[in-house]
Formats: sequence, structure tokens, C-alpha cells
Amino acid sequence: MLEQKLLVYLGVWVVVWFFIWYIIWKIIKQIELRNERKKAVSRSRSVILWESYEKLVPISQAIPYHSKDMNFLWKWVDYVVFDGLSEWNLKKIIFLEVKTWKSRLNKNEKQIEQTIKNKKVYYEIIRLRNS
Repeated sequence: MLEQKLLVYLGVWVVVWFFIWYIIWKIIKQIELRNERKKAVSRSRSVILWESYEKLVPISQAIPYHSKDMNFLWKWVDYVVFDGLSEWNLKKIIFLEVKTWKSRLNKNEKQIEQTIKNKKVYYEIIRLRNS
């Protein structure tokens, strides 16, 4: 009889502790989810701010090129700079990637940099016919 009561108490104790740990686990997961959402919003805000800032780079004092010579591309290469073209004296064409001191080139940007360094850049004209 005593053994049955002990087994019942033990069973109840196990169920109660399982329930308590389940509630604690759910609370921890909710906190983690909330933190992940905050991080995601923060990263998104940073990306949006940086994309806005990139468009203002030509008026920055840190850029040695005339703002009229800079064409914003955004994807893979931020700017193509036609150095001197606004003054009718084209000196060089620069593919300009704007980065903060912490950021690095991604895979696509590295490939573009390597292709340019290997001098595999060409100029083509495609003429479309009127149909």
C-alpha cells in the first residue's frame, strides 16, 4: 500500500516537474524569438539606412570624384565612375564599391573585382531593329 502511494506521488511529482520545465522552456523560446525579431528588425533597419547612405556618397568629402561623374548602380557594384567626363576630359572608368570599415566583399563582388583585374571588361553595342 505504501509502495503504491509512493509510486503515485512519484508519478505526480514527475508530471508536475515536467509541466514546470515545459512552461520554462516555452518562456525561454518566446524570449529567444522576441530577441531574434529585434535583431532582424535592427539588421533590416541598418541595411535600409546603408542603402540610403550609399546614394548620398557622391556628395561626401571622402570621395575624390566629381558627383556628376558617378552613376549609381546599387547591385554588385555601387557606382561606375567616369572620371573627368563631366569636364569633357575622360581619364578613366572606375567600378566603385562603397564599404564601411567592417564590411567585406561578398562572392559576387570578389568575382567582379577579379574579372576587372584580369582585364576581361569589354564595351559592346547592341542595335535593336524596329519591327
